[in-house]
Amino acid sequence: MSGPVRNIFHLINLTMKSFLSFSLFCLSTIVVSADDRERPNIIMFLIDDQNPSSIAAFGGETYTPNLDRMAEEGMKFTRAYVSSSVCTPSRYSFLTGRYAGNSHSKLYTDAVGGKKNQGCPNFNVALERDNMNVGNVLREAGYSTGFVGKFHLTSKLDFPEFYKGKDGLIDIPKDARPGPETSAQFKHNERLMRRYLKTLGFSWAKNIYGENMHSPYSMHNAEWPTAAALEFIEENKDGPFYLHLCSTLLHGPDKSWRKSMDHPLITGEGEVKSLPEVMTPRAELLKTIKEKGFDPDSHVAGEAWIDDSLGAVMRKLKELEIDDNTLVIFAPDHGRDGKASVFSHGSCQVPMIMRWPKRIPAGQVCEELVQNIDLAPTYFELAKAKRPEPYRIDGESLTPLFKNGQANDWRNHLYLEMGSARATVTKDWSYIAVRHTKEQVAAIKKAAPQNLPKAMSYIGRLGIGVRGADRPGFFEEDQLYHLKRDPKEMVNLAYSREQAPRIQELRKLMQQDLEAIGRPFGEFIPGGNAAEPGQINEQIAMVKQIEIKGKKVTVPEGLKKNPGETEEPSPDNKAKKKVKREARKKAREEAEPVKLRSCDRGI
Repeated sequence: MSGPVRNIFHLINLTMKSFLSFSLFCLSTIVVSADDRERPNIIMFLIDDQNPSSIAAFGGETYTPNLDRMAEEGMKFTRAYVSSSVCTPSRYSFLTGRYAGNSHSKLYTDAVGGKKNQGCPNFNVALERDNMNVGNVLREAGYSTGFVGKFHLTSKLDFPEFYKGKDGLIDIPKDARPGPETSAQFKHNERLMRRYLKTLGFSWAKNIYGENMHSPYSMHNAEWPTAAALEFIEENKDGPFYLHLCSTLLHGPDKSWRKSMDHPLITGEGEVKSLPEVMTPRAELLKTIKEKGFDPDSHVAGEAWIDDSLGAVMRKLKELEIDDNTLVIFAPDHGRDGKASVFSHGSCQVPMIMRWPKRIPAGQVCEELVQNIDLAPTYFELAKAKRPEPYRIDGESLTPLFKNGQANDWRNHLYLEMGSARATVTKDWSYIAVRHTKEQVAAIKKAAPQNLPKAMSYIGRLGIGVRGADRPGFFEEDQLYHLKRDPKEMVNLAYSREQAPRIQELRKLMQQDLEAIGRPFGEFIPGGNAAEPGQINEQIAMVKQIEIKGKKVTVPEGLKKNPGETEEPSPDNKAKKKVKREARKKAREEAEPVKLRSCDRGI
């Protein structure tokens, strides 16, 4: 073959290879694009402090039209639980798919003294530096991942760089004066929280509450996080995206919601000049509540307000024509009445609704036992995300339940944890074990009667730590409740002879879960600082005679002091707190004012 002819064939061959390569590239692009279209957008709408009775669709006497519609168009979960019943550990599980007791953040491991000791998960957990969380894993899978609203998972031990120097997080006193300087401090911290969340793997963050709002800017503002959520959805409408939307509602007493409505310019940035009109005007919403026959100053105002925020999000999805392929989950971080306990009623059992027209038939009801740890594996499956090898998941994907709310071989029990308490829950029964550590037992034995409720609460706090103490069995080391016959868990059957076989059965299930976590716990897993039961029987009998209403403790006259008890006044003594506040106030007034240039310029 002559040279020119050989060259022509060579050119033809190169041309064909280039064409084939280009064709394969185009085909792969089409396949990827089609795959992206199959993967849903995901919105986790997470709120604070809500019982099932706060939603009309769950039988509550309230005003929640958007939530009711969402339940009609999707799936309602009647046996949904969170793994822990205060904000921080529950939110950790929503974002990781792990029990808080399996947290490997430095904040938690240092707090409990390492793996060898009994873990007491409460406010001492945080997201880890290794970014094994929903935001990062989905981002690596090609999702835009956004975070809006309440975070509540910061850690000075895990991320010390955010607390150092003049540009670090500012510790704003709870009795700070309102004004431009304090607002600038709040704004500074909010900008820093955005960076914090991006460090954790989220690609987008805005309008962040680092924690619950405290004075002088303690009011809720549903419009502020809602506006950021709508902005994120608009920017990422071509998908796929994941949005973790966290409202501060319904945290706080009932009347705080009405108070918040009367202060429309208060946000996580302090006081702002204006707010976007993204929701129903507040006056109009209050008028509607009144016309429906409800008291605008009652809890219904807060429930309707959060419902209206959800409505704004759903309207945006409809407007952008992406609602059919967007999975929306609505759930609170825990219940309201039994907060910081492991009871089902008003504590760990929560209302949960899912809507995804493309995959979930309308009007479904799921009665299976599901938990917040199940959401992360659900997202990963739907997103076709590759989970890093060391990533620990404690939950199960919920996708088998999407068709009709049922699945073969679904779990037969749940594991709950809160401070020094653990629970095993089946469809009919709840078994609770309260096992204090050796250090806690020593403190309980020394405590004066007025200090016993705090010392014996699951998380060592008065008020929040003893919600649910109106139930007779609250302080007992072993508790058994029949959830169908006794839904409010008022009658403890643990010491009934006829229930001994059931107790043994449920203890075995708890033992399995505790062994999987691997930390000592009472006699279940001895070792470390775990204390066996039976050492504080006298104190249990005493504390059951004490009247507890919130932070107010009334001790009967005839209740004798414990030998060796401490005479120190309660840490919750109001007079003592007042003296400290006045001292701080005086010190600030005597100090020269400091200009926060870092606050002015933001971060």
